[in-house]
Amino acid sequence: MEWTRVKDWLTGAAGMLLVLAVAAGVLWYAGSGPATGGEAAPPPSTREAEAEAPSNLRGDELWLGDQVLDSETVRSAGSTLRDVHAVGKDVVTGPEGTVAGRLAVDATVPFDVVARELGGGTVVSAADGGQARVVRTVEALGRELRVTATGTVHADGGKLVVEPRSIDVGGPAFFSEGTAAVVRSLVTIEHDIEGLPEGLVLQDVAVRDDGIRATLRGQDVRLSP
Repeated sequence: MEWTRVKDWLTGAAGMLLVLAVAAGVLWYAGSGPATGGEAAPPPSTREAEAEAPSNLRGDELWLGDQVLDSETVRSAGSTLRDVHAVGKDVVTGPEGTVAGRLAVDATVPFDVVARELGGGTVVSAADGGQARVVRTVEALGRELRVTATGTVHADGGKLVVEPRSIDVGGPAFFSEGTAAVVRSLVTIEHDIEGLPEGLVLQDVAVRDDGIRATLRGQDVRLSP
């Protein structure tokens, strides 16, 4: 599902919720009688108070306290995400587009998407201790070497970074140590997560068996033009 379709889904869902709200109001009015006094209604709960629509909402806008989207796959021209869970809060949709006051997205970046940063033939997989393993063939010191690097995965400057902690190029130990500095940059990955609205910032990452789980958060995120 491309993110454009996701945004269309959010807008359509907003319209459907408005229709349901009107219908529920009609049924409630028809099935209830006038108030007869008695105890005053209890004050709204904290959750109800938080869900109150903004006072400056225009007549041509629709406000949703929460909007949840779950998708097995989100695909864009340059990337693929799996097991996507998005929660928008304080969402306003109108003629000028749809904006989420707060948007939280959790998604898995498949290993093959991360591996594309280093070119064809690179393989990225999970390693022990929550680390990632990168295997690729590089040219260094006039030789073609099969490099296996194991390192940490973290978020840095909004990017998903795989940073080698140990590098093995095969052969005698002194040969590996002598060439490690040369090949380190060739097995370091810096990946920008694509296919999501602008305004989301990568907060945290974790290695899983099927990819790297990413946590992104943003405020005043525009979902559609």
